[in-house]
Amino acid sequence: MSAAPVDLPRWADIALVPLVSVAAALLVAGLVVIGIGENPLEATALLLRGALGSAEGIGFTLYYTTNFIFTGLAVAVAFHAGLFNIGGEGQATAAGIAMAIACLGLSWAPGVLAVPIAILAAAAGGALWAFIPGWLQAKRGSHVVITTIMLNFVAATLIVYLLREVIGKPGSMQPETPDFPAQAVLTPMHQLLAPLGLNLPSTPLNSAFLLALMALVAVWLLIYRSRLGYAIRTVGANPRAAAYAGISPAAVTMIAMAISGALAGGLAVNEALGVQHRLVLDFTAGYGFVGIAVALMGRGHPLGVALAALLFGVLYQGGAELSFDKPTITRDMVVVIGGVLILFAGALDGLFRRLVAGVLRIGGGNA
Repeated sequence: MSAAPVDLPRWADIALVPLVSVAAALLVAGLVVIGIGENPLEATALLLRGALGSAEGIGFTLYYTTNFIFTGLAVAVAFHAGLFNIGGEGQATAAGIAMAIACLGLSWAPGVLAVPIAILAAAAGGALWAFIPGWLQAKRGSHVVITTIMLNFVAATLIVYLLREVIGKPGSMQPETPDFPAQAVLTPMHQLLAPLGLNLPSTPLNSAFLLALMALVAVWLLIYRSRLGYAIRTVGANPRAAAYAGISPAAVTMIAMAISGALAGGLAVNEALGVQHRLVLDFTAGYGFVGIAVALMGRGHPLGVALAALLFGVLYQGGAELSFDKPTITRDMVVVIGGVLILFAGALDGLFRRLVAGVLRIGGGNA
């Protein structure tokens, strides 16, 4: 028999439970570090120093955070509709393909026109790739988890074919497109802030970070301040009640998945349009799957997603620096820490909810 759901105050559900799960995960990670003969406090200090101890480290951290914001929001929107979208990798890949095709034909356009067209192409590509499993679930009963997994592999195969046979750079031994037109790429953040007197080091951080911040606000307005957002949350909570109230669960499913895919396209914008300035193979680099953990830890709330994305950004950048300073702590160790975070935020969520509920009852004198 399954355990009854644990009711918590909203502040505890959004903030306290993720905080406890993160603390427990870091404790376990510390035990792993001790097991390989290193000091966990020293390792933590090196990790934080590498991620937040310099302007360059912060730039790299926010660059990773940008990717995780987009993929975390993509998963979060689907969560609110009662859907588990694990196709962020495929949707970002489709977005990158659509954006690359658009960019390669924009040599005539000025930057004020080329960049928005490229971003819209990425959003459309991701939305279309996510709409397909949404339509299949709404109209054919195919589970979105299965179809998004399958479409991840389809997108991975499609991009290989296109880069080798259709849009690849002539004469290149690498599967990549020609460079995008200079006016169709995003401005690096250190160049963007230079006129303001801020002399920052060169990092991959670019204006896609500002798009990610705008996406956080837009998703909050969508989910909590719009009729569509109310319909999405109603369908996610109880599809039958939503249908009784005149809301179409099928329509909401397709719309929510399309929005989710469009947000996943932000990963392609940051990587291809902001950093690589061309489309390369495997640019998604697993960011889509990390977005699942980001959405889980953030409880699907944009603020929580932002904080969880920053946490994983710190782990990615700090872990890279840590592996240089402590060769015994490899990048695989950082993957282990991320995996423990995912385990604790997902599979063991109910355990921590009951623990927090018990502590709150004791603190409130209701034990």
